Amino acid sequence: MTDISLILEPPLARIRLNRRDKRNAMSRAMWLALPGLCAEIAGNGEALVVILEGSGGHFCAGADIGEFAVVYRDAAATADYVEAIQAGLKALMALERPTIAALRGSAVGGGLALAIACDLRFCAADAVLAITPAKLGLLYGFAETRRLLELIGPARAKDLLFSGRRVECHDAAAMGLVDRICPPEALDRDIYDYAMHLAGLSQHSIRGAKAVIDAIAGGLAAESAALRARIERAALSADFAEGRAAFLGKRKPHFASSGPPFTGA
Repeated sequence: MTDISLILEPPLARIRLNRRDKRNAMSRAMWLALPGLCAEIAGNGEALVVILEGSGGHFCAGADIGEFAVVYRDAAATADYVEAIQAGLKALMALERPTIAALRGSAVGGGLALAIACDLRFCAADAVLAITPAKLGLLYGFAETRRLLELIGPARAKDLLFSGRRVECHDAAAMGLVDRICPPEALDRDIYDYAMHLAGLSQHSIRGAKAVIDAIAGGLAAESAALRARIERAALSADFAEGRAAFLGKRKPHFASSGPPFTGA
């Protein structure tokens, strides 16, 4: 297995970080690989929900500090490295499918940036969260800072970026940084059940909702013609016809845009 890999388990896709000896710290090569993995997911019609996870008991301890002497050696190298990080995060954010980060162990610095780039964050109750650039004399990039601001607001974003402090999971949930807290032993199962539930619903509805929310969060102040057309197309879709028929027939719907029905918890 490479340091970052794509594992396809239709209807799920897993992006897995695999540098156990470094708590899955992100190397430049891993940042560079991330857009290609996202493109592969985007081109796979069977991959409906994406899970971003780490191996070996940790999510991601951040950027690989051992590389810093090289990636920040001069202005050109710095610009190249910053662009690699931004391109990786933007590719993850741009995925049309729902994305879920599985936070366990360390989720720090650039690792938490990866989680912030996902739509949802499920957190093991004993995970360690922090945003630490101020401890290194660095700055969080634009993409992750903007997403952090959208999630928790300016004052809390400033607190975390100014202090670099450790955030307990319950505090993180209260401020909106994480979406669900799970017992450590139940994290994988809870994410799997939720992801499979999403995979059984209308993907037209889910992807449309993501597009609308992201557009509004990105600054769209009034309904655009494209978004209105998307709403109207949904009302004329096969998914809506199936949803109505299933409701009237008192059965579970099977949407053409979705995977097989999930019969788990």
